[in-house]
Amino acid sequence: MADTVDPLGGSYFIEALTDEIETQAAAYIARIDELGGALRAVEEGFIQREIQEAAYRAQRAIEKGNQVVVGVNRFQTAEAATGELLRVNESVRTEQMASLKALRAERDAVAVDAALAKIETAAREPNAPILPAIVEAVEAYATLGEISDTMRRVFGEYTPENWV
Repeated sequence: MADTVDPLGGSYFIEALTDEIETQAAAYIARIDELGGALRAVEEGFIQREIQEAAYRAQRAIEKGNQVVVGVNRFQTAEAATGELLRVNESVRTEQMASLKALRAERDAVAVDAALAKIETAAREPNAPILPAIVEAVEAYATLGEISDTMRRVFGEYTPENWV
């Protein structure tokens, strides 16, 4: 757009850019379809690799100066950063742990276990809606960690491949 005198002066230029984006998106979707769809692409690690490679290309462009990031690779100031890092008082952690312990003591453990079991059941069924089970678990006062651990048991945890 910077190379066009008046990019908004005629919709033909915007239309050409839009058509180019559409063509590239359609080709990318066709590539995912050839792999067997989005779910298969995730299972094969395709999506994760694409994200890693895009991040790598973006970082290389920044490092080479081809992509400008104000304050990072261009237009830096000579002034030293001022201010201190935020240091959270240890009492905050202690209070939060006490609050969590109290919550676990006061909540209905049977209801929490049942709600977490519903999450696991929904997670194991490919077409089952999982969000209602998560909402039920939250309403039963299940913690984010408990909900996440339940889903990790089913889905596992992503670990990046050595791709560089």
